[in-house]
Amino acid sequence: MGVVEKTLQAPTQENIIFLVAVLFGVYLYRGVGTFLGKYFTAIVGREVVHALRTELFGRMLRLPSRYYDGESTGRLISRVIFDVEQVNGASTRALTTVVQEGATVVLLMGYLIWLDYTLTGIFLVIVPVMGLLVSLASKFFRRYSRRIQKSVGEVTQITNESISGYREVRTYGATEYEEGRFAKASDNNRRQVMKFELTNAISVPVTQQVIALGLGVMVYLMFQRVAAGSMTSEAFLQFITAASLIAKPIRALTDINSVIQKGLTAAESIFLVLDADIEKDTGTEALPRAKGVVSFKHTRFRYDNAADEAVKGVDLDIPAGTSVAFVGRSGSGKTTLVNLLPRFYEASGGEILIDGHDIQSLTLDSLRDQIAIVSQQVTLFNSSIRDNIAYGCLQNKTDEEVLAAAKAAHADEFIQKLPEGYATQVGENGVMLSGGQRQRIAIARAILKNAPILILDEATSALDTESERHIQAAMEEVMKGRTTLVIAHRLSTIENVDRIVVIDNGHVIEQGSHADLIKQNGAYAQLHQLQFSEL
Repeated sequence: MGVVEKTLQAPTQENIIFLVAVLFGVYLYRGVGTFLGKYFTAIVGREVVHALRTELFGRMLRLPSRYYDGESTGRLISRVIFDVEQVNGASTRALTTVVQEGATVVLLMGYLIWLDYTLTGIFLVIVPVMGLLVSLASKFFRRYSRRIQKSVGEVTQITNESISGYREVRTYGATEYEEGRFAKASDNNRRQVMKFELTNAISVPVTQQVIALGLGVMVYLMFQRVAAGSMTSEAFLQFITAASLIAKPIRALTDINSVIQKGLTAAESIFLVLDADIEKDTGTEALPRAKGVVSFKHTRFRYDNAADEAVKGVDLDIPAGTSVAFVGRSGSGKTTLVNLLPRFYEASGGEILIDGHDIQSLTLDSLRDQIAIVSQQVTLFNSSIRDNIAYGCLQNKTDEEVLAAAKAAHADEFIQKLPEGYATQVGENGVMLSGGQRQRIAIARAILKNAPILILDEATSALDTESERHIQAAMEEVMKGRTTLVIAHRLSTIENVDRIVVIDNGHVIEQGSHADLIKQNGAYAQLHQLQFSEL
């Protein structure tokens, strides 16, 4: 102030320039500090988001199949996208506010106590009331945050389903239906958000009124003291100024509570996944390349919350290099039985052996190295055809090996006709390819893996007659020397397998060659007759 007064009394050029330079320096210092604070806070926030997302995604990839049975895709995606951002808000903006404004409140409160601890004590009486209000508001914040998370998951799920199934939506005239379903989910999200905002809008002014009440009582008592001569005007001004300044940071802390509660609720949702048990790898033995002898010994399995077992004491020995087809009515347990082999689900009783080794004793990696799968629902990734064939552990395969696998799957003939050949991008889930082409890419992937055990889940179901003819010939060649388990619905595709196993209600009721089972005139013969009578 001395420099300012001196300049006002004698405004020389040097003093003026000095003051202007000081003013500029102060604002420059503040600007640099603001920039550094905001930028490094953003760095911390994005690092939190990145770390949480990568850990969450990695955890999801390792969760057991049972977990996905009870979770919607939309909710899982919203955890990665939406919930993590809520945690970011609590870990950056809210944390900064709590530190800054909290320190301000502590310093001002200490100053008020130093000025007059008796008056400050009266003000502190309102603290429990404020704590009760904050606690009550937090309860509602968390309740509505959970509902918002659920509604975001519903919006994501409907969007994902409608876009990926746009052909069915348009074919069956369901455009308006899906619009209505989406509008209902979005409106539910809007209502939950508005409930959250209403709680926030009420809690802040109510808290301010409590603060105002405390300040009002203090002002009244201070005026009484001034009137009685026990407090000077200077002390009055000092105390009322400090007391007034404390209202703003308290309001900021109250206001940021909604962000904190959003973050805490989102963190709770995220850590439910992070704390979930990953797929258990109880095996300790690494199996080298197997011969392919598969045995089911009194194997049993029950799905969670199911009233009855899906697999009931199955006994089955499959020699190496043979092909076995599993047939039966829908829901008979044939797919479940085969899914137990790569331990997508853990058998609840009995044993499953490969080359005499209990699969429970094998590490998951070494177990699954022995198995290649071609499923009815082909999964392709938004990448090139080559990357989809040489996927995962196959990515180091040479171009010659990829080409040989594609030729064996009769896929090379259509790949070469594409504009960019093997570099052609297939689009999301292979949308740029036909159903038969997608199936042949998946078969090429299985051929390239060259595993001793092959699982075919109705691998020719998506093929037209011409494609099926090519693939059947290719599969007969591929199945040679490999233990092949075929889940079949179309009996015409399995007449040449070594053995057919008929499953009904979780039991093996018949097994034998096609000719033998037809002669027995049992369940298989009835299924065969039923299918061919419909042609």
